[in-house]
Amino acid sequence: MEQVVLVDQQDNVTGFMEKMEAHQKGLLHRAFSIFIFNSNNELLLQQRALSKYHSGGLWTNTCCSHPRKNETFIDAANRRLKEEMGMSCTLEKAFSFIYKAHLDKGLIEHELDWVFIGKSNKQPILNPNEVENYNYISLEDLNMDIKQNPGSYTEWLKICLNELNKHIEKVNYFGK
Repeated sequence: MEQVVLVDQQDNVTGFMEKMEAHQKGLLHRAFSIFIFNSNNELLLQQRALSKYHSGGLWTNTCCSHPRKNETFIDAANRRLKEEMGMSCTLEKAFSFIYKAHLDKGLIEHELDWVFIGKSNKQPILNPNEVENYNYISLEDLNMDIKQNPGSYTEWLKICLNELNKHIEKVNYFGK
């Protein structure tokens, strides 16, 4: 039974709860999102496995999940990147923020999300229990496609991408 780390708005641990129950109740918990870019500054997207307990078949960021009890965010991010995408690279924390999103099947994501960015040209080795497919796309094309086809993407990607776009512009991430 996988648990999530429940927190308050300042990231103080308030307890632990089974993952599904936390998503049913919409309780604030720790999470992370990973965005891997290749040397062409294209984002590696994953299509969630059709069998996932929510948002199956939807496109989302490279990887996302929850740290375990007593696991650091960076250790959790590296673990899940390897488990889902079969790859590793240097990850840097870009920012963190809190969001709440209603998902399919009556579930609610209410997360303190740490966002990590990495660069890699390695091809992923997909875990079929987690990932159906992958694709590289420019942020410009992704933003446009989300506007045209919002139902093809996870709710958290749409929210997180807005924050990521602001961060990339603020820090001039691609040196433009």
